[in-house]
Amino acid sequence: MKLKFSIFIVWLLAIFLVLAACSGDGGQNGGESEEGSDPDAAEEAEADTGDAEGDQVLIFARGGDSESLDPASTTDGESSRITKQIYESLLEFDKESFEVLPGLAHDWEVSEDGLSYTFYLEEGVTFHDGTEFNAEAVKVNFERWADPDHEYAFADDGYVYSMYGTMFGGFLGDENHVVEEINVVNDHEIEFVLSQPLGFFLQNMAMTYFPITSPAALEEYGPAINENPVGTGPFEFVSWAKDDSIVLDKFDDYRIEGLPKLDRVVFEVIPDNAARLIALRSGEIDIMDGLNPDDAAGVEADEGLELYERAENNIGYVGFNVQKEPFDNKDLRHAVSHAIDKEAIAEALYAGYATPASVPLPPSYMGYNNEVESFEYDPDTARELLEDAGYADGLEIELWTMPVARPYMPDPETVSEIIQNNLEEVGITVTIVREEWAPYLEKTMNGEHQMYMLGWSGTNGDPDYFLSSLLHGDNVGSSNREFYDNDEVDEFLNQAKLSIDQDERASFYQQAQELIADDAPMVPLVHSRPVLATTNAVENYVPHPSTSESLAEVELAN
Repeated sequence: MKLKFSIFIVWLLAIFLVLAACSGDGGQNGGESEEGSDPDAAEEAEADTGDAEGDQVLIFARGGDSESLDPASTTDGESSRITKQIYESLLEFDKESFEVLPGLAHDWEVSEDGLSYTFYLEEGVTFHDGTEFNAEAVKVNFERWADPDHEYAFADDGYVYSMYGTMFGGFLGDENHVVEEINVVNDHEIEFVLSQPLGFFLQNMAMTYFPITSPAALEEYGPAINENPVGTGPFEFVSWAKDDSIVLDKFDDYRIEGLPKLDRVVFEVIPDNAARLIALRSGEIDIMDGLNPDDAAGVEADEGLELYERAENNIGYVGFNVQKEPFDNKDLRHAVSHAIDKEAIAEALYAGYATPASVPLPPSYMGYNNEVESFEYDPDTARELLEDAGYADGLEIELWTMPVARPYMPDPETVSEIIQNNLEEVGITVTIVREEWAPYLEKTMNGEHQMYMLGWSGTNGDPDYFLSSLLHGDNVGSSNREFYDNDEVDEFLNQAKLSIDQDERASFYQQAQELIADDAPMVPLVHSRPVLATTNAVENYVPHPSTSESLAEVELAN
């Protein structure tokens, strides 16, 4: 009965928000509030959530749907949030940091030269389909990501494992691909032999992008594996009603005795931040992400709710397509960079939970270059640079804005409107383009945009994950939506990737940031400390800096 009432409430909220938008009162998010209110999808979700045995059913509300449930084929945080529950990697991160701990491997050894990593795997572990987890399964997964011709790579079906290429120096046959051999020693021992050292190899092995999928499931589902995930994690997949909900059930044969404590987890899409908070206060959901920073004080004062804050581990930014007119012009990019008031954005929308950004790397990270000067808000300089760029009479551009709240940008619609007004002041007319989340990611990856908004949250605690993912030439058309390709920058990033001397790595990253800042392929806006909330019935919940935390130990107080 609780779930039926929940869906009814959310449906009424959606109607209310749409009507409010049509009346012109409070409509900045109203156009997105219909997402997830499809009656058929809601009916399917209702049927799914009503069958769990036991009363430990947790509803986690988020702003947007997942893109794919095949972990290595996406860079989407909303996808990783789900796959973290279904899958496990060889190593794991500590609950509150990026300290590397055992996962599916209970121990490991590293050779003195840093070229051999041997992992000792847990025994008696089964996938959700009942098949055995072993070293051969590990080998199959890593080889499908590395080799586009592998039978389970599904390259012909559009699968791209961009994060594998980023984190391991490319793919099979590429000059800088570091994984030379994968040797199955026995069922529970596997060796990775590298062609050259990789300073963050162990951190990679704990990332949410590289968990182990059942080889039997890859054979059974083929390219439909992205909608039929099968791992060894604490929860197993039940259903996915697109743009509405994903339902996961407790895996009874989970390898850790006594876990998970929840019987079922429902990840429900409620696009509007305010609607999610209303649902939380009414008890219809248990956890909400994407809390508006302005609402944090109210949540903290509410005896029925708990406020949580993630570490500053992200960047929210505006990106340019530097290979497409008009932003193939560096003077124009500099002009826009000076025209955007980052301080105003931070002050107006983050309630003290963000700091203006200068570079696309959080200040706490190794190699952060604090000597890079930010483009200060200066409309006069922006107008001068606009003239230098050949646009003395102004120009018209499109700004693509995110349709969902993300940890680095809890109110993207308002951010886009501030930027629109900023640019209007210097003679640039901005048309705001809106797309649903999955098409937005796909179209910006394909380069259909001129200028767009997005962000990045760290998932392994290493600077390479930010700088190489977002701006290395090898990632053009995937996580590099700026289509930025600078050979000198790439060389610094490559050298940093392959060094095991951390001071040397830091120097390479600092030099890369200087070049990136001058080229201005993006406008770094803010580093945020995302806030989220739960009811006080939720126990043992620990939000991770990566934004993807396991719910295995979470339970609901009776």
